[in-house]
Amino acid sequence: MITEARRKTRYATKATLLDSLIPVLLAFALGGILIFLVGENPLITYGRMIAKAILEPEGLLRTLHVASPLLLTGLAIAITFKANIFNMGVEGQMLLGAFFAGIVGSRFQGLSPDFHRAVCILVAMAAGMAFALIPALLKAYWRVNEMVTTLMLNYCANEVLIFLSEGVFRDPKAGYVATPMLRGSAMFNKIGNSDLTAFTFIAVAVALAILFLMKRGKLGFEIEAIGKNPSFAEAAGMRVRRKIIVVMLLSGALSGLAGAGWMMSERFRYSLGFSGSPGLGWDGMLISLLGAHDPAGVMVAAFFYGALKVGMSKIELFTEVPKEIVFVIQALMILFLSIKYIDRTKVRHERPLKGQIR
Repeated sequence: MITEARRKTRYATKATLLDSLIPVLLAFALGGILIFLVGENPLITYGRMIAKAILEPEGLLRTLHVASPLLLTGLAIAITFKANIFNMGVEGQMLLGAFFAGIVGSRFQGLSPDFHRAVCILVAMAAGMAFALIPALLKAYWRVNEMVTTLMLNYCANEVLIFLSEGVFRDPKAGYVATPMLRGSAMFNKIGNSDLTAFTFIAVAVALAILFLMKRGKLGFEIEAIGKNPSFAEAAGMRVRRKIIVVMLLSGALSGLAGAGWMMSERFRYSLGFSGSPGLGWDGMLISLLGAHDPAGVMVAAFFYGALKVGMSKIELFTEVPKEIVFVIQALMILFLSIKYIDRTKVRHERPLKGQIR
């Protein structure tokens, strides 16, 4: 009986890996066709992309830097999905965290660098949590669909930030709509000549803490239980309403931290194009899907997607392939990730061990 359970677990793990690997391969295969149509060799293009993003020291450090906020937004989505909660507002929570980190970072002066950075991060996390609290309360006490509320709140956050950026917080010295530049004490300093900063180490440390929490902590067990059967979890005394709020607040904190880190290590001021297109929060959703909503898988997926973005930004310099091909590959991944290629409910037929009764 134990052997059968272990065999099922191994098969489910393999199925999860294949369900993440197959969409990537299919997306790159179709992307290769598009590259061929523009007159370039797909194998050479992908080879150069990997070399520029991973094999060269400068590219590898850039990849780690770009992957840092993606890791946090991926985790923000993954922990809610584990609880069968769909926080689609990570983008808005991240933007609010970035904006208020930028305001604190530009307005306050005379603070020590460590203290100033800590204040910016805490304010950003508080902003993300405050914005996540609204749909959390609606979900926990009034059973309002959190997917709808979080999606709608993204647009609300975006419009509010446009209003604030164009109004009271606009930097008149900037030639475009933007907030004032961060003070030096609020910035994460580059390590050597690379793009790497302390933010990368903070993101990895947080990811390891979330991994431990989900695998070994009580909250991780409760999140799994709520995701699989909320009625049973409630009957077991887990206080599902409270846990929904806790999970959403944790997700909002991670989103705010992602925004603060990207602001303090890369952008240094808030502008209307701060998050890029489709946005760090939306990218986090793809990363969570690629990582099967598992913290360890999200870490691998964030590095992979960071390498994809860095490699494609470099490849335009050496080939005729436009960097927008990365958006096509991303869209194809999302499309193929919606398909379950392996049926986890079935255990493949294996030859019984000698003396084992089937």
